[in-house]
Amino acid sequence: MAPARKKTLLFLLKLLFSSGALYVVFMKAGPHDVLGLMKSITPWSFVSAVALYLAAQFLSSVRWMFLLPTRMGLVRLFRLYMLGSFFGTFLPGLVSGDAVKAYYLYRETAKGAEALSSTFMDRYIGFAALMALGTLAYPLGFRYLRGSWIQWTLPALVVLFVLASFLFFRLRLGRRIGVLRDAYGIFPVYLKDSGLMAKTFLLSVAVQALGIFAVYILAGGLGRHLPLWSLFIFLPIVITLSALPVSVSGLGIREASMVLLLGAVGVSPAAATAISLAWMLSVITGSLAGLFEYFRGRDNPVPT
Repeated sequence: MAPARKKTLLFLLKLLFSSGALYVVFMKAGPHDVLGLMKSITPWSFVSAVALYLAAQFLSSVRWMFLLPTRMGLVRLFRLYMLGSFFGTFLPGLVSGDAVKAYYLYRETAKGAEALSSTFMDRYIGFAALMALGTLAYPLGFRYLRGSWIQWTLPALVVLFVLASFLFFRLRLGRRIGVLRDAYGIFPVYLKDSGLMAKTFLLSVAVQALGIFAVYILAGGLGRHLPLWSLFIFLPIVITLSALPVSVSGLGIREASMVLLLGAVGVSPAAATAISLAWMLSVITGSLAGLFEYFRGRDNPVPT
């Protein structure tokens, strides 16, 4: 099968999965109830969530700047970050936001290994911070989760993350992936620099916390005042499941996960679905800044 046809077929399968998952969620939540809640959201909460998303993207750009061996201006990196955000959001399942960032960085530096390794480490450290925040919050909520199927979900994800990190960095299993082969020459430089790792990890904690606070504010804007600890436990699970390559940008998986997890703290399916959709819309709105940046650079090709 031709690569383009195979890519299209894979996208259609993901779209089918997302559509099916959303259908199940809406049948459980009630589409009219979800729409009614969405209409009731306070404008300030939505605008605040968008602002927090943009702030998180800016801090992520600072983290990326620290990880880049080649010196680049922060403003330019922020623009590349927003380009990646836009393409990853508006061409879901077809173009990866990380691939877009690495692509444009390579165009400017002509250093493929640096572009790939810095983009990978940027994502990896961010995920490590997410797992760390969930682990720290877990003892606060364990008594509410005891006896439910959710009880060991986060610990299992943390263990799998640690195991995958060991296999990837220590046993270097990623060398079998062609595009990562050259990047393995740079990974040890990052891992041996404890100051760099600490600095980028702390930035990642701030980035993840901003995202969690955005969801907390959106929930409040919908009239649902959730325990903050619950989001620090549940969102790492939601984000991890949404990253699985079986749906279109996590659509459907994210909503189903929110319904199941937030139900543990008494949130109705309709409210959980509305919170998830409001979160997605705030990200889409914030990502529109990348469209401006794309048209600003008239010679920008569309990554494929």
